[in-house]
Amino acid sequence: MLNYAAQRLIQAFVAMFGVLTIVFIVMHLSGDPTLLLVPQDASAEMIAELRHQLGFDRPVWVQYLDYLYGLLHLDFGVSVVQRVPALDIVASRLPYTIQLAAGALVVAIGFGIPAGIVMATMRGSVIERILTAIVVTGQSVPTFLSGILLIFIFGVTLRWLPTSGSGEFSALIMPSIALGALSMSTFARMTRISIIDELGKDYVRAGRARGLSLGSVVVRHVLRNAAIPVITIAALEIGNLLAGAVIIETVFAWPGIGQLAIQSIQSRDFMIVQVIVLLISFVYVLTSVLADFVYALVDPRIRLVR
Repeated sequence: MLNYAAQRLIQAFVAMFGVLTIVFIVMHLSGDPTLLLVPQDASAEMIAELRHQLGFDRPVWVQYLDYLYGLLHLDFGVSVVQRVPALDIVASRLPYTIQLAAGALVVAIGFGIPAGIVMATMRGSVIERILTAIVVTGQSVPTFLSGILLIFIFGVTLRWLPTSGSGEFSALIMPSIALGALSMSTFARMTRISIIDELGKDYVRAGRARGLSLGSVVVRHVLRNAAIPVITIAALEIGNLLAGAVIIETVFAWPGIGQLAIQSIQSRDFMIVQVIVLLISFVYVLTSVLADFVYALVDPRIRLVR
């Protein structure tokens, strides 16, 4: 167990290091941020002076090594635009994104898993067809379009919910549904496939032969055995929800790290973008590692050894 945990931590470190390096290079290839910070009539001397103050006149590899040195000392750099620590800016926006991602996860799991169970156990019924249509729609409609449709229907036409902003619970409903729709479809499809696969196994037929109802067999045996693929999807979807918040936060003017990422990319604020990418990468890696240990708790037959 300890050896496996150590190997997974090393893999996680390598993955995050690779992502951070790629983002650093891509951001620096996108252009010189000093050109966005000076007036249009700025002289070459003014531009050169500002570039020197920000440290962008040094070779890229020197900037990269300096950034890694700062990370080792938990220094995530200073915002090029706002001139305050980048970590403080991201931390001030992070609670909003966590709130939105949690709401979307509740929508995804709360509807997706029960829908998948019903679709697997009631194949051919009217209910199964209705749920299938909902799942296909959630999977097919782009996130930004579903957000716009929700705003038009429930915000503009019916005036039931606020169209943008944060602060009230009602403002969280539409962004959560729009963000969680795709994940809901993924949970529903994976749950359905896993349960159908389990329903064809011998232990299910043996339970039914002993007089157990289908619902009893599903609740007592099938759900636990079908949980492994669903756990895998859950680990991935948590990171996807954070990454997908970029679009939804822009559509609904939600003040989270997604909206901050768009603003920082437009202004080439390297440090903030790198902190956000590092955070999302950490969530992906952490949930992936935790999923491995949850496997062993759900199914005792799984042993975390290498």
